[in-house]
Amino acid sequence: MDKSPTYAEAGVDIDRAGRALKRMLGWINRTGEFRPGLGRSVMPIGHFANVVDIGHGMGLAVSTDGVGTKILIAEMLDKYDTVGIDCIAMNVNDLICVGAEPICMLDCLSVEEADEQLLEEIGKGLYEGARQARISIPGGEIAQIRDMLKGARPGRSFDLVGTAMGLVEIERIILGSDIVPGDVVVGLRSSGLHSNGFSLVRKVLLEQARLPLEGHVDELGRTLGEELIEPTRIYVPAVMALLQGGVPVKGLANITGDGFLNLVRLDAPVGYRLTDLPEPPPIFGFIQRTGGIDPGEMFLTFNMGIGFCVICAPDAADQVIAVCSEHNTPAQVIGHAVAEPSKQVVLEKEGLLGHDGRFTMM
Repeated sequence: MDKSPTYAEAGVDIDRAGRALKRMLGWINRTGEFRPGLGRSVMPIGHFANVVDIGHGMGLAVSTDGVGTKILIAEMLDKYDTVGIDCIAMNVNDLICVGAEPICMLDCLSVEEADEQLLEEIGKGLYEGARQARISIPGGEIAQIRDMLKGARPGRSFDLVGTAMGLVEIERIILGSDIVPGDVVVGLRSSGLHSNGFSLVRKVLLEQARLPLEGHVDELGRTLGEELIEPTRIYVPAVMALLQGGVPVKGLANITGDGFLNLVRLDAPVGYRLTDLPEPPPIFGFIQRTGGIDPGEMFLTFNMGIGFCVICAPDAADQVIAVCSEHNTPAQVIGHAVAEPSKQVVLEKEGLLGHDGRFTMM
């Protein structure tokens, strides 16, 4: 039997990246000595976003991210009006994890050519993402670097990344430090793949199975391209309504690469047992069956239908779900925190144990 394809074989070696990042952070962390007072980071690097002290008890939350190789799908389809939504979503969804209200984002757009239609379409997506996230884009950068870019469509190669900023009172930063066993995990539904795992998606669906992006897939109810280009859901309206409405939230986690292992980035020395995960949207099963991918690899690479998690006391769960519903974000209780100092994540129905950066069968 052929070996199940992995994210590493598709070109994304998470373990190697983690080792390399540690060496880089050895230098980056030392920059804190340059700003011991105003401008200092108030938390170590490694959470979803960081917060810089700007005085008077206020913090400037910062986060940076890009769209990744989902951009290659946009190039193949010659459709660019949604990648800006993805860029903003990937940034603001991290920013709100510390309890900050996003206020603005700067974008950096690198292009093979400054094509007018391409830039306008990307601008449309950035506008729509900013509208959904309720932020402004006060500036950015465009770089023409033909010799450095090689994409899927000649003349249309590009890369898009952003840096978002938000405000939070330092004493109200949410890090998950007060989560205790018995607290519940409320999962907010994703819109699909979001912007993670596309190297594996392309390897399985486009390179191995050679499926056409323009082809209609009955299981998905639309073309494969339409499914893959679906923008990342922006959780800002729902989460801001929770925080500004006084709902007692203990922890917030953006479920991106590494899947539900993102929960262990929260401070509390607890583990999580996820007992009631909903049936994933059809695209995930379609990818898994087409590529013969192991369940552990699927849950490590993709969000599997839950794009964001809110951790709260059991008596606040109904309120969290109701507020999310008011903001068109389906949510449900998917599990709870457990006494587990080694911070394991158990996916009960799926029979998977998450620990040390991977999911394995129990």
